[in-house]
Amino acid sequence: MPGLKKMSNKTHSSQNHLADAPVHAERLLPLWRAWLRMAVVATASLAAAGLIATGLSGCADLPDITPKSSMRDAQSLGLQAPATEANVPVTINAEWWRDFGDEPLNRLIGQALEASPSLKLAQARVARAQAVTEAANAAILPQLNGQLDMTRQRFTANSLYPPPLGGSIQESGTAQLNASWEMDFFGKNRAALDAALGSVNAANADAQAARVLLASQVARTYFQLVRLNEQVLVARRTLAQRTETLRLVQDRVNAGLDTRLELRQSQGSLPEARLQLEALQEQMALTRNALAALIGQPTGDFSLIPSNQAAIRNVAVTATLPADLLGRRADIAAARWRVEAASKDVVNAKTQFYPNINLVAFAGFSSIGLGNLIDAGSRQWGVGPALSLPIFDAGRLRANLARKNRRARCGG
Repeated sequence: MPGLKKMSNKTHSSQNHLADAPVHAERLLPLWRAWLRMAVVATASLAAAGLIATGLSGCADLPDITPKSSMRDAQSLGLQAPATEANVPVTINAEWWRDFGDEPLNRLIGQALEASPSLKLAQARVARAQAVTEAANAAILPQLNGQLDMTRQRFTANSLYPPPLGGSIQESGTAQLNASWEMDFFGKNRAALDAALGSVNAANADAQAARVLLASQVARTYFQLVRLNEQVLVARRTLAQRTETLRLVQDRVNAGLDTRLELRQSQGSLPEARLQLEALQEQMALTRNALAALIGQPTGDFSLIPSNQAAIRNVAVTATLPADLLGRRADIAAARWRVEAASKDVVNAKTQFYPNINLVAFAGFSSIGLGNLIDAGSRQWGVGPALSLPIFDAGRLRANLARKNRRARCGG
């Protein structure tokens, strides 16, 4: 019997040892198996969340949220597509004013583009749109942040924690990494990114339109100054000619070769020539002031001798231009990009009716007592999906969709 008792005790001890073995093995679970378990749990949770989201989105009440606006093609406007052989791209020089071969004009337009407040404002709008695009692109990618909390607190004795923890003052700490990734199943973030990219393209086109407009205004004003300068030279020659004619007539009258009538006629032509010269000089001064304002330079410091009209090179214009050249204008391109961005905003507003699924995970250390914070037993981790679905928002989402639809109808 003592032998049986001894064997029984050995059996119980071996069973207890075997019973404790899984616990010890789980404590010594390799790190790669822990990460594998996390991946399996995340995949299963994500699949379940996707099925639930699909079912909930099918139950969502979405009447009358289809976009009412769309882009029109050439056929809807009664236009025919050009022939293939005639559809040859036309290259446009961005610095078209250099084709005139006039150095003062090149210098003026360069100064205007460098100092124009309207152009700097357009460039600032481009930078703002690019910042919005970067923010929209960040929403597509996973997010990772760190957390470090250290607290000294008194635990209540009448809550979850029993004595001796309850009613005592302890220090607690948490150090962990938190990760999240929004699973864009319904294209909400992609539509927001496309809308932001459309806004960037529209801002770039607006900046290009402002650049072309400013350069054309400077060129037009400069050529007007050149024309007035030529007219002033002609008026001065006319005045000098009439003055010389009056002197000759005066000599002939003194010599008795002409009458007082020819003298009066010669004297009467001088005021008209002087008046015409003064009017041209006044127009030239106003044009010079306008040109100084365009390049952002004070009038008193602006001195320019325009080139002779004969020295300016003639620019040949193509006899036939393709019809789609009008669509390549910067202002029209900006309007088209705004319409496309507004259409993507409508898509983004529509996807906000669907469920929002996030995959969240955390891993780190947490303990009561800061001395145990980095111990192996203080490790913690978790992974799983987070799903949210708008059920009642007092019409906020519908109002947002209606606003985006109206904006798209108005051309962005």
